[in-house]
Amino acid sequence: MPGAMERKVALVTGAARGQGRSHALRLASEGADIIAVDICAQIDTAPYAMPHESDLEETARLVRQHGRRAVARVADVRERRELAAAVDAGVSELGRLDVVVANAGITTLGPDVPVKGWFDTVAVNLVGVINTVEVAYPHLGPGASVICIGSMAALLAGSVDSPAAGPGGAGYAHAKRHVARLVHDLALQLAPASIRVNAIHPGNIDTTLIHHDALYRLFRPDLENPTWEDVAPGIRAAHKMPVTTIDPSDISEAVLFLASDASRYVTGQQLKVDAGALLPSTTSGAP
Repeated sequence: MPGAMERKVALVTGAARGQGRSHALRLASEGADIIAVDICAQIDTAPYAMPHESDLEETARLVRQHGRRAVARVADVRERRELAAAVDAGVSELGRLDVVVANAGITTLGPDVPVKGWFDTVAVNLVGVINTVEVAYPHLGPGASVICIGSMAALLAGSVDSPAAGPGGAGYAHAKRHVARLVHDLALQLAPASIRVNAIHPGNIDTTLIHHDALYRLFRPDLENPTWEDVAPGIRAAHKMPVTTIDPSDISEAVLFLASDASRYVTGQQLKVDAGALLPSTTSGAP
């Protein structure tokens, strides 16, 4: 789809690195201008380092290398006014908004995470999605596309909502399940306006969210200091195709399809990009 995003503007949350940066750059490579938003600050219960403002600035620089315009704004998706100001500023500079990629998310896994981890995770991964779509909605018109990044956890009971995963794991599963439901229900509401709403549910993606000590200990509690090599077989076992992790760029290809006019009549879908992880929990013909 060369030039599939020409004359379009896309908002991407969680854009400083990982999946968000990948999505922003893939859309830019097809002609989109980008509004890139990220918190660029630490959330206390997240057991890994959050991105810095320099990371967000790097995303904007890479977008511009594609010859596209970029507006980078620091904003917390949990704070609706703050987020609205960032989106309004981006639309004011770039002139319109056609695509929303509600990607920002955290994990706070582990039995030692306090209950606050449940609230933090739900606030970012669910409330943040709602806030993103709500503040973007006044700028959207016919043909616009809203894409919510979910997780295989939304469709697979017991994946991260086990006692060992702690309150943060339960919060993650709760948030992603409700993102899936939000997409279905909102797609019905926005269909008469020709605005599409879809979800992408990735498997285990090769980003910071799985490369940290807390997750390693969750997978290998029998080891004092487990490494990636120790946990990789368990990560790999979730996928039915022979791959340990999925690259963010593979999710970005799905984002591009749902953002482009190639999917102009696709709405309310729960697109699994999970290397077959969810196959055992579904039956032939089931969603």
